[in-house]
Amino acid sequence: MKRSLSALGHETLAGTRALVRVDFNCPIEDGAVTDATRIRAALPTIRYLKERGARVVLLSHLGRPKGKKDPAYTLQPVVGELERLLGEPVTFIEDPAAPEAARATARLPRGGVAVVENTRFLPGEEKNDPDTARMFAALGDIFINDAFGAAHRAHATTVGVAQVLKPAVTGFLMERELRYLGAALEQPARPFVAILGGAKISGKIDLIGALLPKVDHILIGGAMACTFFRAMGLEVGSSLVESDRIPMARDLLSAADGKLVLPSGGVIAERLEPGIATREVTRDAIPPGWGMYDIDSPTIESYSQTIGAAGTVLWNGPMGVFETEPFDRGTLGVAKAMAAATARGVVTIVGGGDSAAAVAAAGLSEQMTHVSTGGGASLEFLEGKELPGVQALDDA
Repeated sequence: MKRSLSALGHETLAGTRALVRVDFNCPIEDGAVTDATRIRAALPTIRYLKERGARVVLLSHLGRPKGKKDPAYTLQPVVGELERLLGEPVTFIEDPAAPEAARATARLPRGGVAVVENTRFLPGEEKNDPDTARMFAALGDIFINDAFGAAHRAHATTVGVAQVLKPAVTGFLMERELRYLGAALEQPARPFVAILGGAKISGKIDLIGALLPKVDHILIGGAMACTFFRAMGLEVGSSLVESDRIPMARDLLSAADGKLVLPSGGVIAERLEPGIATREVTRDAIPPGWGMYDIDSPTIESYSQTIGAAGTVLWNGPMGVFETEPFDRGTLGVAKAMAAATARGVVTIVGGGDSAAAVAAAGLSEQMTHVSTGGGASLEFLEGKELPGVQALDDA
């Protein structure tokens, strides 16, 4: 258990420079933020600090500028969006290494907010360079990490600063992520159902291995199902298969003791393109030259029933090529089933990444118990790995 922002008293925060690591790695087009989900997710922490008179200094990365200043990755569009959401001006600190930067944070009014330019413009950020960490730490008096999406990276602003600047605590978003994901692993309401999809079994091997002893069922979707089909000796046509992982898939099926549930069939086509003619076939009837790009209707119905009867549902990975119609139906069907289950009191957790994007595209994010903001971080956490950005924070 890590110490939370809520544990810091009003006297600690009033007038204090609160250095907050956030995850504002948002999509930007034509100089404007096109999806402000991650900015909105940090607002409870920002507003809490403002209301208690802290001087709020925000650190974030954006994209992969590779340690060099690149105008394509400036955080200035984020500043504009944050100003719109807060309804007040936000100070922009262009060069955190300049002597003026620390003075600018000290001059902020109580309740004022500043955003520091992209942390990855400095080569020492991704190397967790101690000098870089100290330079960032000079911009604050206390440290709050609210960037769960970057917590699996041992960078200067996720680990180094937390080792220099004390207290170092979780923000409300980080606390929420750890609470829901941790409870799913340690104290799930049962039946505990995991839904795993995506293209490759290789990216989910550790997750399957970590979840099998904890869950009651793992529902498999996406192209990774085809590797399992091949391990069962089935024809999969031109479907994506990781041939080198077939023995591993066979071992997982053998060790799963019936917990691994595979699609009963799929939606197939001669090639992947929008509007192409499709067919639904059982999993033992995929013809040569055809590829499976989604789960079929009977599988959607079966998975939906399992989700509806669950106590806890954890979802990571789409059921098909959800970006291309009509191969989005399986993913949408699972999202709708989870939303309906939430309304009945089932704990539903979406593990970030493509699953979170699919739920957002369906307009169902608010109908889930929790949607993680960290794809890679949530995956590593669920695999049982220590997250460096969490480990570096103060214990409760």
